[in-house]
Amino acid sequence: MKKIIIAIDGHSSTGKSTLAKQLAEHLDYIYIDSGAMYRAVTLYAIENGFISSDGFDKIRLIQSLSGLHIAFKKDSSNNVALFLNGQLVSSKIRTMEVSNMVSQVAALPEVRKCLVKEQRLMGLNKGLVMDGRDIGTVVFPDAELKIFMTASAKTRALRRFDELSNGDASIDYKTVYENIIFRDKKDSSRKNSPLLKAKDARVLDNSKLDQQAQFKLVLSWVNECKKETP
Repeated sequence: MKKIIIAIDGHSSTGKSTLAKQLAEHLDYIYIDSGAMYRAVTLYAIENGFISSDGFDKIRLIQSLSGLHIAFKKDSSNNVALFLNGQLVSSKIRTMEVSNMVSQVAALPEVRKCLVKEQRLMGLNKGLVMDGRDIGTVVFPDAELKIFMTASAKTRALRRFDELSNGDASIDYKTVYENIIFRDKKDSSRKNSPLLKAKDARVLDNSKLDQQAQFKLVLSWVNECKKETP
C-alpha cells in the first residue's frame, strides 16, 4: 500500500499535535507541526522587537523572513524538537505571550506564503502527517485523509490550563479560556487562509473521547484511505 498524506486541522487546544505525533510514530511517517512553525516566527518577532503589546512592525518582520531557518529534529529522547536558527525553542513557543500574538503573525500573507512553500516541499514524498489550521484546505488540498478536530471551548481551556499551570503557577483558568475564545475568533475571521473545515474532511469531536479511543478511531480511517489509494 502506498503512503498517504494526513492533514489534521481544527481549533486550538484540541490535541492536534498529540494525535499527529501518535500517527506518525505508529505509521513511521514524518510529523510536521505547522502551528509550531507559526509560533516560531512569532517568537522570533517578539525577541527581535517586531511585535509587543505596544504594536506590530509588520514590515520589519516581513523583510527578515529570508533570514529565518526552522527545522524539526529528534532530541536526545528521540522526540521531535523544533529549532529556530539553530536554537531549541520547543518550550519557548508555548508561552502565553506567544499564544496571545501568534494569530496576528499567522494572518500575514507573506508569513503564510513563506511557510506553506516549505510545508509543501516537506510533503513531496508523502508519508507525512501535518497539523494546523489550513492544512487540508490550503497546504495539501489533495491529501488522502483530512481530519477536522474540535471540542468545546471549556474542554479545550481546561486542557490548556493544565498544560500551562504545570510550568507557571501564575496562570489562571479565566485568562486561558479568554485566549481560547480570542484565538477561535481570530483564526476563523482572518482574510488570509481562515480556519475552515475542508468539504471532504472527517470531523473528530474529542470533547468526550480519551486519547486511546480517539487513536483507534482515526487509525481505522487511515487504514480505509490506504486501501482506497491506488
